[in-house]
Amino acid sequence: MSPVQNPEAQLCERALAGERAAFETLVRSHQAAVRSQLRRLTKGDLALADDLAQESFIQVWIHLSEFRVEARFATWLYRIAYNRFLAHLRSHPATEPLPDESLSGKVGESASRDEAAQARRLDVAAALKRLPEAEQIALIHCYYLDLSHDEAAQVLNLPLGTLKSQILRAKVRLRELLSAWKPEMSS
Repeated sequence: MSPVQNPEAQLCERALAGERAAFETLVRSHQAAVRSQLRRLTKGDLALADDLAQESFIQVWIHLSEFRVEARFATWLYRIAYNRFLAHLRSHPATEPLPDESLSGKVGESASRDEAAQARRLDVAAALKRLPEAEQIALIHCYYLDLSHDEAAQVLNLPLGTLKSQILRAKVRLRELLSAWKPEMSS
């Protein structure tokens, strides 16, 4: 997509020209997804996720001139947010586990009233926690953030084959962990 056809590239150009409202539009359109990404990476620590999201958007503002308009803005933004998360991990070694929150559900999704669906979500969240961290992170980016394998590999700075292997291993392991799950059928 050419820069003229890409609305986000146009917003970036306008923001670089000093139009504050253009950057605000970029932030508003991506803040929920970035917060969701970081909430999942921080295992539900909402305050930390918000702090990291704010730091990420500050970095986006500072480095906006480095955005390549032929790339997807979201991919570039998720990479910045992931780097902020990694920087936080390096500067704050975990002495105790982060707060635990279900990894299931999309941003803004209300709690399901269907007990079988709720039980399934809880079982999937529990199974996800049992996966190695690299596999969890790969799944978060490919399935929760709806990135392609190519985009997730870019965000995570992994070779495409490595990401695909992590996804495949995670799916196999999840199938094993969830094989006993059988929803109760209501009559």
